[in-house]
Amino acid sequence: MRASKYILPTEKENPADAVVASHRLMIRAGLVRKSGSGFYFFLPMGLRVLKKIENIVRQEMDATGALEFELPILTPSEFWEQSGRWSAMGPEMFRVKDRHDQWYALGPTHEESFSYLIKPLLKSYKDLPVNVYQIHTKFRDEIRPRFGVIRSREFIMKDAYSFHLDDASLDSTYQDMRTAYRRIFQRCGLKTIPVQADSGSMGGSASEEFMVVSPIGEETLLLCGKCGYNSNSEKTPFVLPKDFHTKGPKEKKEVPTPGKKSIQEVAELLSVRPEDTIKTVALKNGKESVLVFLRGDLELNENKLKTALKWTELEMIPEAELRKVGLVPGYIGPSDAKAPFRAILDSSIRKEEAYVVGAGKEDAHIIGYVPAKEMDPGAEVLDVALTREGDPCPDCGTPLKAEKGIEVGHIFKLGDKYTKAFQIQVLDQQGKARTLTMGCYGIGVNRTMATVIEQCNDEKGIHWPISIAPYEVALVTLGKGPEQEAKSKEFYDALCGEGFEVFWDDRDLGPGFKFKDSELIGFPIRVTVGKKFFETGEISLYDRKRDREEIFPFSGFDDLISRVERLRQELVQDLTEE
Repeated sequence: MRASKYILPTEKENPADAVVASHRLMIRAGLVRKSGSGFYFFLPMGLRVLKKIENIVRQEMDATGALEFELPILTPSEFWEQSGRWSAMGPEMFRVKDRHDQWYALGPTHEESFSYLIKPLLKSYKDLPVNVYQIHTKFRDEIRPRFGVIRSREFIMKDAYSFHLDDASLDSTYQDMRTAYRRIFQRCGLKTIPVQADSGSMGGSASEEFMVVSPIGEETLLLCGKCGYNSNSEKTPFVLPKDFHTKGPKEKKEVPTPGKKSIQEVAELLSVRPEDTIKTVALKNGKESVLVFLRGDLELNENKLKTALKWTELEMIPEAELRKVGLVPGYIGPSDAKAPFRAILDSSIRKEEAYVVGAGKEDAHIIGYVPAKEMDPGAEVLDVALTREGDPCPDCGTPLKAEKGIEVGHIFKLGDKYTKAFQIQVLDQQGKARTLTMGCYGIGVNRTMATVIEQCNDEKGIHWPISIAPYEVALVTLGKGPEQEAKSKEFYDALCGEGFEVFWDDRDLGPGFKFKDSELIGFPIRVTVGKKFFETGEISLYDRKRDREEIFPFSGFDDLISRVERLRQELVQDLTEE
């Protein structure tokens, strides 16, 4: 491809609304342009990268025996109502009504559509297992789109769904997908960490995210350096250290705490630690309400609570509503729990220990409160606390380390949630109708592209892994006049003739401008045929990743091709070692 025939709108300045490297560089390198909030145009150079990632995903999925489909983006509301997710998906799902007053969704995911499609195609156990997938556009009405294509409202995703007769078969495909995902991300040049995750609205018994450690990640990962335990903080069980004991007063007594509502204020006033107190969180979901009692130094993990209660949404109960039922905000204690509230005691609280709790009235707390003596023994005990850095590893007890991460892939064991809803059954070996079990496997394609840039950039711009670079080789020529231009074309033809993907910068621009563009865009290899070549016969071979240049006398195209191929193989080898 010749640059003089290409649309290459590179920029010197960073866009004002771009706060992360990938967003800045995708705009500056001419890969994308913003269409609207959370929507992006992909330009030719960016589209080449996107398609290469898609091809890697497709090759690895096909190698597992998965079958590619393409489904409509617009899905009937009836599909979602049948699964119960028409309302459960919430405001993030785009909904559209047609001229016939029929509702549709712009699909954020396609469990329902694939279930509807596959049901009549499977008749017998002999048809199983089957794994079907597509690489298609999805939509999510993000309230705050950010970080460019990392969190956008329109995105490209590979979503796959497997159907099985039993859990053993599901686990086999699940493990195949785990392996395939590691290969996919490795081939894309990404270092990923598989972590245990919450299934959320997807449902199912097991869930694993493929995370890339990054300071801009919106997920918190908790990692154990000793035993290898890795988990999303939303999923990580909170483990109470065996030697934990409260250190507050042991004698039960009501004490005045005028105007002190927060845990920190109460702890300072009474000279106790936050962990010696119990705080109350009042929440509701429609008609249901709960009072959650947590140790004072911990935060509520909303995902754990929603999973435990099978809620899709929750919100804080306003103070006015609490007062209407006789509760005093800021001073609610475990003994105040009564209908219509459901009482939940977090497992971080040792029932036999003495705590400081709200007294159930203004400006007063109770010290020496022992839950085992005072609380209704029927109160539920659940793990709903947010696990933090330094808390014990659930597997070996070693303090956990926290890292921020970007999710690029997610795999689920969905079980029979959708196969029951859509009544997907086949006849087993005994001729008996059996409801199938399902798996689900997703990869964010454009998010993967942006995440690679987050890992592969420097002060000059992007340095693409050679597997997904828009072009493998940038040929920069600086010849003047017909004779030199003709000689430059010989280099282009020689490189292309050997199967290299070559972007020939033949524009009538200075060398500095061309070099900066090639480094900004991030072509892995640059061959320069410049002034020195026409004066002394020297050419340059530049390794973008290592910022390493080799200048050597040109002794023929065979030697040049050999040097470029060696560097290319070195860059390919890097992918298998990272």
